[in-house]
Amino acid sequence: MPLALLALAVSAFGIGTTEFVMMGLLPNVADDLGTSVPTAGYLVSAYAIGVVLGAPLLTGLGSRVPRKEMLLLLMALFTVGNLASALAPDFGWLLAGRFLAGLPHGAFFGVGAVVAARLAAEGRQARAVATMFLGLTVANIVGVPAATLLGQHLGWRATFLVVAAIGLAAMAALARLVPRIPVEAHQDVRRELRALGNRQVLLGLLTAVFGFAGVFAVYSYLSAMTTEAMGFGESSVTLVLALFGIGMTLGALAAGPLTDRALRPTLYGSLGALAVVLAAFPFTVHVPWAALVMVALLGAVGFMTTTPLQLLVMNKAKDAPTLASASNHSAFNLANAGGAWLGGVAIAAGWGWTSPALVGAVLAAAGLAIALTAGFLDLSNPVRRSRTEPLSGTDPQEHRPEAHPATSGPSGGRLLRPVRRLRTEPSRRTGPGQHRPRDAHGTPASPALEDEGGHRTPAVTADPPPRRTR
Repeated sequence: MPLALLALAVSAFGIGTTEFVMMGLLPNVADDLGTSVPTAGYLVSAYAIGVVLGAPLLTGLGSRVPRKEMLLLLMALFTVGNLASALAPDFGWLLAGRFLAGLPHGAFFGVGAVVAARLAAEGRQARAVATMFLGLTVANIVGVPAATLLGQHLGWRATFLVVAAIGLAAMAALARLVPRIPVEAHQDVRRELRALGNRQVLLGLLTAVFGFAGVFAVYSYLSAMTTEAMGFGESSVTLVLALFGIGMTLGALAAGPLTDRALRPTLYGSLGALAVVLAAFPFTVHVPWAALVMVALLGAVGFMTTTPLQLLVMNKAKDAPTLASASNHSAFNLANAGGAWLGGVAIAAGWGWTSPALVGAVLAAAGLAIALTAGFLDLSNPVRRSRTEPLSGTDPQEHRPEAHPATSGPSGGRLLRPVRRLRTEPSRRTGPGQHRPRDAHGTPASPALEDEGGHRTPAVTADPPPRRTR
C-alpha cells in the first residue's frame, strides 16, 4: 500500500471525527452556551450545508491547483474551522466555525479519491479509494467515542482543539508522503462542469441521495433507539455507536475488492441488502443480541455503497472526475439531511421509534431502482461494451481493444472486411453477362476491402507468376 494512502486515511479520520462528534456533544454545547438542544442541532446542519456548498465551489476554484497543494489547502481550512469552533465566544461564532469546517469536506474527499486512484496499480483503484475511506470508518469506532468522552470530561472546546491538532498532523503527513501530481493540461472548471452533466453521473448522484438517505434515517436516531426500543441503558449508547462503526469498517474493507471485480453488481447487491436489513430492523431490535447484529449489518451494507458510487461517478466523468467525485459527497450530505428529516417526520407522526427504519427501507429501494435504471441505460448505449472507460490519468493505450491481424494494418488501424461475391455474380459496373474483371495477366482481380463505414480500399495482390519461356 502506498504510504500516501495512509496520509489520506489520517486526514479522513480527522474529518470523520469532527463530522459525527457533534451529535454526542449537543447536550454539553447547549448547556454551556445557554441554548436548547434542538437549537444546538443547527450546528449539525451548519456543517452539512458547508459540505454541500463547499464541494462544488472549492473544487471549481481549485481546478488549476496541483492535487497535492489542493489537499494541503483544504486540510488547512479544515484545521482553521475547528480551531475557530474551539475558540468561539458564543453560539453564532460556533455556528460559523462549524460551517467553515464543513466547507473543505466534500472537496477533500473528491480530490483525495482521484489521487488515491492515480496512485493505485491498474485494477486496484477501488481498493485504494476504500483505504482512504477507512479513516472515516475508524473515526466512528475510535475517534467519535473518544472525542465524545473527552468533551464530556474536559468540555466540548477540548474536543475541537484535539481535532485541530489532528488536522495539523494530517497536513504534515500529506506534505511528506503524497507525491506532487501536476495539473493536467485539459483540467479546467468548464470541462469539469460538462462532465458533471453526464447522464450517468447525475443518476449516480441521485442514487447516493436516495440510497444513503436510508442509512441516515436510522443512524440519526440510533442513540434514542438504543434506550427507547432496544432497552439498553444510556451508558450503552457509545458501545452501540462503536458497533455501527465496526460494521462500516468491515463494509469498506469488503467493498474495495468487490468493486474492482464488478462495480455495478456490488452496488446493486449493497443497496438491495440495505433495503432488506432496514425492513427487518423494526422486527428484531426488541431482542438484544439480534439488535446488536442488525446495527453492525446496517453499518456494513450501508457503507458498502460508498466505494462503488464513488468509482462510478469518477469513471463516467472520464477525464474530468474531480468535481463529480466531490459532488458525490454533497449528495451523501443531502442524504444525511433528508434521511434525518424523513425519519423525524415518522417519529413525530407517532409511528414509533423504529419507524425510521421502514422509511429508510423505502429510500434504499428507490436508490436501487435508480441504480438499475442507470445500468440498463448504460447497457443500451450503442458504444461497444468491450471498450472500457479508464479513470482519468490512465493510459488510453491500455484500454484499446486489439485489432485482428487479418483485418487490420500493422498500426491497428481501421477494421477491414472482404466484400464477398459469388464467382458468377455480374459486376454492377461491367453490366450483365460479365464476370469479375481480370488483371493484365488474366488473373481474376482480388476482392476489394471495405471498412465498417463502407469505404473501399484496393486489396494488395501478390506479384503474378513469371511467364514460361521456351
